[in-house]
Amino acid sequence: MTSTTESTRELLLSRIRDVADYPKPGVMFKDITPLLADPVAFTALTDALAELCLRHGATKIVGLEARGFILAAPVAVRAGLGFVPVRKAGKLPGATLSQAYELEYGTAEVEIHAEDLSADDRIMVIDDVLATGGTAGASLELIRRAGAQVAGVAVLMELGFLDGRDRLKESLRGAPLEALITV
Repeated sequence: MTSTTESTRELLLSRIRDVADYPKPGVMFKDITPLLADPVAFTALTDALAELCLRHGATKIVGLEARGFILAAPVAVRAGLGFVPVRKAGKLPGATLSQAYELEYGTAEVEIHAEDLSADDRIMVIDDVLATGGTAGASLELIRRAGAQVAGVAVLMELGFLDGRDRLKESLRGAPLEALITV
């Protein structure tokens, strides 16, 4: 658990909207756009994530496509760190490292520019939601293959009922996983 105050958690949670039956019947989608539209809540989120990055000794931040970019870029600025995107396959120009991972119904692939990371870097992965952990796990593999160290993973919200934390244990290799909110 982070040092994020209960009042900050309550503020963040109050700005996350539940959308029933999206994107398909039976799913309760957690919409963070009201949080992003509220400058007080968005600033509180940015500050809390930046504090985690600095506490864990990060030297760069990796943001996961697509909503992770929205969070990771201002967190990197707030923490005074560089930002490196992990993108869906085929979206980055030039030479990349790629990593496939399992989805509920198939596979997907993410990529990173290896030259943006070095052996001296301690990387904090930032995303909006931890669901099943597939994208985060693939990203951790890419970071290590690029020669960098993993400082940890930080997310706005963990969907605890999907067991992503348990699935990520091996990929984390002891690095911390921090969620500001768990639902």
